[in-house]
Amino acid sequence: MSARAAGLTRLAFWVLLTLPPASPAAPRDLPDFAGLVRQHGPEVVNVSTIAAAKRDRAPESGDDFSDVPPDALRGAPDAGDGASLGSGFIISPNGYLLTCAHVVEGAAEIVVRLADRREYRARLVGSDRRSDVALLKIDAENLRAVTIGDPVRLRVGDWVLAIGAPFGFDSSATSGIVSAKGRSLPSENYVSFLQTDVAINPGNSGGPLFNLKGEVVGINSQIYSRTGAFMGVSFAIPIDIAMRIVEQLKSGGAVHRGWLGVSLQEVTHGLAAAYGLDRPRGALIADILPGGPAARSDLKAGDIVLEYEGRAIGLSSELPPLVGLTAPGTRARFKLFRRNEGVTEVRVNVGELREEPATKVSLPVRRSDAGHRLGLVLSELSAVQRKQYDIASGVVVEDVLDGAGREAGLRIGDVIAEVDGRAVTGLSNFYRLVGQTKSAHPTVLRVRRGSSFVYLALNPP
Repeated sequence: MSARAAGLTRLAFWVLLTLPPASPAAPRDLPDFAGLVRQHGPEVVNVSTIAAAKRDRAPESGDDFSDVPPDALRGAPDAGDGASLGSGFIISPNGYLLTCAHVVEGAAEIVVRLADRREYRARLVGSDRRSDVALLKIDAENLRAVTIGDPVRLRVGDWVLAIGAPFGFDSSATSGIVSAKGRSLPSENYVSFLQTDVAINPGNSGGPLFNLKGEVVGINSQIYSRTGAFMGVSFAIPIDIAMRIVEQLKSGGAVHRGWLGVSLQEVTHGLAAAYGLDRPRGALIADILPGGPAARSDLKAGDIVLEYEGRAIGLSSELPPLVGLTAPGTRARFKLFRRNEGVTEVRVNVGELREEPATKVSLPVRRSDAGHRLGLVLSELSAVQRKQYDIASGVVVEDVLDGAGREAGLRIGDVIAEVDGRAVTGLSNFYRLVGQTKSAHPTVLRVRRGSSFVYLALNPP
């Protein structure tokens, strides 16, 4: 090696020695869950019950989704004949507590154990199966109560924390994020659930869901599971809904819900285009039940509800919970989009929901890209079918081939009653009405399906 090369090597080595060491990667700013648990753990309780008769409520093996809450799923801890375990939390210093209705359903005795191991026998003030909320009372004073938060301010992706007793393990904390808001589950249209990925297992039911401020934003209630244990999807009752239920349970022990008497469906892209809406939004009134509050109002089948009492409706599933929380007798304000008329407002006297719900939400119809013709085999309505479907006129879909009919979502057995708001009196009349459509927008079909109506958007050839 030449003297010059040796000198360059020594210089490079000296430079490396004098460089400052690489600084370690800065730690990410993560929530202080330890502080939240330390501060708010004493506000959470264990709830144990003894039922008059033990019931096995486990779902059949292989169920993909069950509205059966976590404590009822296979693997729940058993403390003896008819015993079950759950969680709850204190909402007032004088002994009022919240838990899930399914935790205390059928209980002959309810025992509440505080974080400091004190035990009290609890009285059931009232429960509401529809919302899965139950209010308990124990004879105690100066208790640590939770702070109630605002779930409306939650964003998808926000951190949340659950404290409860999964499988009977007291004061267990699990964390995650808000996965979605406004979830409507198959078992219940009157609660708009929060979806999270917080680990919720048998025993967590009735426990609180905290935000990072230490405020309760929900009650952990249900899970999606194929195994009976946590699989990454859990649901919580928004605390604002629960507290409105509490007010009614305190005052009378029963809950009175608002009711419209309508059948709803989602607004698809095709229907939005047919109506001239800028985007799919709102709740489409597919049918109005005879004798209900809506039937006695200016609401019409085919109206799209854009706002209810000033609150925007993005999905059809958002409307039933808002109506349900409205006091019966309220004259509620609806902002509607009415085809060929545009935006209008009507007021409706909200009725009271009885034992059987009459407001339901239909899922969007699946669509196919196949074909460019109608592809329908139709027949005239017989006298028997008119009586069966309780409809004066229309045409029956006997078969659906590749074409525009299949794309629109028509099914075998559907009865096409209207084309763009005009009654279908027979086969020739149906094809004439479809052929007369000259608008750039799709044609809107009103279809009798089963016991209710749905609206479909048809792209004619």
